[in-house]
Amino acid sequence: MSEIVVEAKIRRDIRKKAKSVRNDGYIPGIFYGHGEENIPIQTTITNLRPVVYTSDTHIISLKLDNGETKTCIIRDIQFDPITDKIVHIDLLALRSDEKVTMEIPISLKGTAKGVKDGGMVQHVLHRIEVKCFPKDIPEHIDVEITNLEIGDSIHVKSLSIPNVEILEDEESTIVSVVPPTVLKEPEEEAAEAAEELEEPEVVGKGKKEEDEDEGEDDNKKEDK
Repeated sequence: MSEIVVEAKIRRDIRKKAKSVRNDGYIPGIFYGHGEENIPIQTTITNLRPVVYTSDTHIISLKLDNGETKTCIIRDIQFDPITDKIVHIDLLALRSDEKVTMEIPISLKGTAKGVKDGGMVQHVLHRIEVKCFPKDIPEHIDVEITNLEIGDSIHVKSLSIPNVEILEDEESTIVSVVPPTVLKEPEEEAAEAAEELEEPEVVGKGKKEEDEDEGEDDNKKEDK
């Protein structure tokens, strides 16, 4: 797995609110991990872009302004719900002797055979949770779909990654090829619309008239 350097400054004035940090053009964050001291940091979107806006997983070499370098991964990113800008980032320290749990992106390879027959590829599972040592973290997981016909699927249980424990439900579908959508002819749609607009039959109308007729007959009998 490739390692990307991210430069950051230590936030020494922790009394300064995160909003003020963002107003100064920085993104606040925290570095933490087992056996490590929590370090509040701030960095820029330019520094984070290579590790955030990517389809691969990367190990981060966090270069601090005090001369230290920490090896870590992104544990969590918080985005503004309106602007979608990054507002906070959590970085988890990596230890070579400890396994880490994280999500790895899934990449589809090839063109499914079923597509030639009008089928559509549905990519259901885009990331998968795994557990492994840092040295075994895959950048992404390739899933070959070339041989998939219409109606075929690939599930998690089909995956095999050396030295990596897959934590996802093995029956979960990763990708499938579904039949083409059958479009109705305009005439059929018009006919169905006409049927829906027809006046519904009034249930009970005949019964009421029948009761009235019986009432009239009874009155005639009484008159006799």
